Amino acid sequence: MSSKLGRREFLTRTAKLGAGAVLGNKILSGLADGPLAAYAADAPGIAVVSGSDYAAMTAKAVDLVGGIAKFVPKGARVLLMPNVQSKNPGTFTKPEILRSAIRMCKGAGAKEIACLSYLGQPNWDGTGLAQVIQEEGAVLKLVPRDDANFKPVPVANAAALKEAMIMNAFYDYDVFINMPVTKDHAGSKFTGTLKNLMGLNGPNCNRVQFHKPNWQTDPAAIEHLETCIVDLNTVLKPTLNIVDATEFIRTNGPMGPGELIKPLKVIAGIDRVAVDAYCATLLGLKGEEIHMIRKAYERKLGEIDLKKVKIQEIKI
Repeated sequence: MSSKLGRREFLTRTAKLGAGAVLGNKILSGLADGPLAAYAADAPGIAVVSGSDYAAMTAKAVDLVGGIAKFVPKGARVLLMPNVQSKNPGTFTKPEILRSAIRMCKGAGAKEIACLSYLGQPNWDGTGLAQVIQEEGAVLKLVPRDDANFKPVPVANAAALKEAMIMNAFYDYDVFINMPVTKDHAGSKFTGTLKNLMGLNGPNCNRVQFHKPNWQTDPAAIEHLETCIVDLNTVLKPTLNIVDATEFIRTNGPMGPGELIKPLKVIAGIDRVAVDAYCATLLGLKGEEIHMIRKAYERKLGEIDLKKVKIQEIKI
């Protein structure tokens, strides 16, 4: 099997995914039963790389799940989505991890590499991510918060969120690589790959539809927030997830400042549920204890039982 796809074959296989995924004109679905998962069938479901060289760890984690060429065909337009919510230590994706991802995509022959965000320039400057994007020749597109810049997308079989508002520019890309930092959250007590997708949903929708009064303390409101996140994940499907678990806050999330822990790990995988279930263990939690991970599993977005997931852990 060839390690790279031609542009025409890439688009042909993407089209065959069918109506079950929200694709827009070009965006690629990374479902576990999609074609890209098949290319990496002999790779572990999750790769966990430990060490101190965050860039090298990122490259190795992606290599262990099949290599960047499995996910980024030559000529593809690639969307990377790191977390830039706060500049406090342990709350944002490390610049070295983003730099490594950009360089891998360039090496695979990507036509364009971009980050999209409705968060302002200070978020990107304060985390050091804007500098990396500029130095590496990638593109940072800041999208105004006006609803006109977001596309209404019905959520089939919605449990709470009947309509998402997805960034229009999202549909300009062929490949979507989700790059959260795992950390504490004031309501759910955990945030990772599933929750990071709120960064592509309209901020007005996030504020009004996801967050009920007392969403940090009321169990019903917290469950509603997490259920909306799962609904959102049924219409947004990353091609690949790369998670920063090098250091993160385990208190006062998601903005911090908070108590830092330093597992010094980078995790890569296609299966969002499995990746989040693994990352939850770094906070002393079980996936089954977190409503959004459990509900995502029940809605067949991935595997929650880590005993059933092929995991390879190495140190470099």
